[in-house]
Amino acid sequence: MFGTQTLRQQPVSFWGLALGVPLLGWCLLACVRALLYCGQQQVADGWDKAREEDLIQKFRRGRRVQQVLGVALLSAVREPEAPSVTQLNALLGGVKALKAQPPRHGQTTFRHSRIAGVADEETEQALRRVVMQVLADLVPILEQAPDDRPLALLLEVDSALPQNVLQQIWRQAWSESGIRQSTVPIEGFGLKALDQWLDHRIFDEALLLVVAIQFAPQQPEGTAEVAVGLLLGNRLTQTVLPPKAYLHRPEQEREPTTEALLYAARQALDWVPIDAQSIEQIWRVGIDVQRVAALTKVLVDVSLQSKHNQGVCNLDTVLGHPGKASPWLAIAAATQTIQSGAGPQFIFSGGDCVDAGLWSTVLTPVLSLSK
Repeated sequence: MFGTQTLRQQPVSFWGLALGVPLLGWCLLACVRALLYCGQQQVADGWDKAREEDLIQKFRRGRRVQQVLGVALLSAVREPEAPSVTQLNALLGGVKALKAQPPRHGQTTFRHSRIAGVADEETEQALRRVVMQVLADLVPILEQAPDDRPLALLLEVDSALPQNVLQQIWRQAWSESGIRQSTVPIEGFGLKALDQWLDHRIFDEALLLVVAIQFAPQQPEGTAEVAVGLLLGNRLTQTVLPPKAYLHRPEQEREPTTEALLYAARQALDWVPIDAQSIEQIWRVGIDVQRVAALTKVLVDVSLQSKHNQGVCNLDTVLGHPGKASPWLAIAAATQTIQSGAGPQFIFSGGDCVDAGLWSTVLTPVLSLSK
């Protein structure tokens, strides 16, 4: 601009400006773009790492398990003073206790199963005896636990007796049981309460005591009288009592469809994780007849059942519908089966509500998970 010669007379300066300035500009833009790309890449890598850590955490959370420390099971196929193995053999052998007989309240004959007891026994006395028997089966286990170890109580009772009578029977039976630990009731019901326990109280030192009973129901047709007691412990905090089996996270179908049930079954297996071919026994309980076709298809699609009715125990056919106690009945029976030397067990269970989604649950032996 201030020189004596024009750019045309200075080819070196001309080409230096003509090519150098754009090249310098493009270099600056390239550097800015490279810095921007590196920043975006670092942000993306950070999100990927955070997502991977979150996914790992969710998998670990989903694969949490409960120790099954104690089991008590009373049903119509358990004779008084008979060992529990006799009852288990009757269940696995398909010995049907579902038959036409008068209920505890009334004279009309209904097809149902009843827990054995004394003839002409009052309903309140019979229920008290049943509760005492369930607690007595758990006392030897609880005696080994520290006295200051609290018990989170999940009590589910389905009966035609008034609620105040049920509470009185429970308080009296508990006071006479000799159990030293104190109890704190928890909210929720069924396997949903167990699912919430695994989410929020896995580091809790308290033991989870489940007592589920169906006794003298209001509508006895097609029902089963059962009483179940389960003592569960967190694997991370409970090291005193030896576990009998591991109860893995249950998975509930999101809607009553075959696809949803198939997804729940596969997810329940993945929580272990375990191959479907490793399942030695399948349990069905509390399932409405409308879902039988879907359940049969799922058994085939997941390869849980290689032959028709091989290794499948239908507790609804053997005992009748256990109502609220359905999932706990199957868990107790599956645990006792594992104690007898069997391998992993799979459970399809419903509940007292027909519209409620079915649950898929896996139990494994202690040694298999320890490996």
